[in-house]
Amino acid sequence: MPSNLLIVESPAKAKTIGKYLGRDFTVKATMGHLRDLPKSKMGVDIPAGFVIDYRPISGKEKTIEDLKTQAKKAGRVYLATDPDREGEAISWHLKELLELPEDKTARVTFNEITQRVVRESIEQPRAIDADLVDAQQARRVIDRILGYELSPLLWRKIKPGLSAGRVQSVATRLVVDREEEIRAFTPEEYWSLDVTLSRLRGGTFDAHFYGTAEGKKELKNKQETDAVAAAVEGPVSASCPASVLQLHPHATVLVDGAAAGRLRRLDYYAEVYAAKPHWQAH
Repeated sequence: MPSNLLIVESPAKAKTIGKYLGRDFTVKATMGHLRDLPKSKMGVDIPAGFVIDYRPISGKEKTIEDLKTQAKKAGRVYLATDPDREGEAISWHLKELLELPEDKTARVTFNEITQRVVRESIEQPRAIDADLVDAQQARRVIDRILGYELSPLLWRKIKPGLSAGRVQSVATRLVVDREEEIRAFTPEEYWSLDVTLSRLRGGTFDAHFYGTAEGKKELKNKQETDAVAAAVEGPVSASCPASVLQLHPHATVLVDGAAAGRLRRLDYYAEVYAAKPHWQAH
């Protein structure tokens, strides 16, 4: 009679691993979660401190009974569910469902299903990672609370059968907030003024109008731009939009482009003061 029981999630993995471990192991599959929150009610008592009411999943009764029978026969039970937080939670639920004592329980994970890795993992068991289990439970509880509170609202306001969760709800809020910013945005006209300067040692470089001796100055219309151009000796050209450009708050690609352009111009500002200005039209 096999002295060890190893439990995985996938029946295909169970078959392959069973061949690697031989007669000393019975390998069984859970086929996913065996215990979860009830479908008919919230299942989370928030006033009591988020007490969770877990129930065996409907349709998994035979699997649970079979695993309980095999666990009683086994000298040791290896919980080999997937190496992520869902897998860790399934192992924890198995330990609770099968009422496994600590000294009989071993948690193992396989990063690949090969005979070498499987045998090495069996030789290096560990305890169930409580942090991963808590992370999975937190995700599940948040899903349930948001879904139970918001889904009925979606059914009434939009369409029956829709569901809300921790991702959809937050994403929807972000979209709404951004849309409100866009609608509240007031477009402002602005102009830019650029010149080509000659270097003392030859060559030219472009410079962008930043402001006056008093500080930074924004050119908000054609009159202001013409006034700056008129104050400059020699020919100069002013670049301006053909029409008023409305930059929405959500147009991040335009914001990034403008920022990159201004950063590139920083390299030229030192040259402006060191070089002898020779204003040219462009």
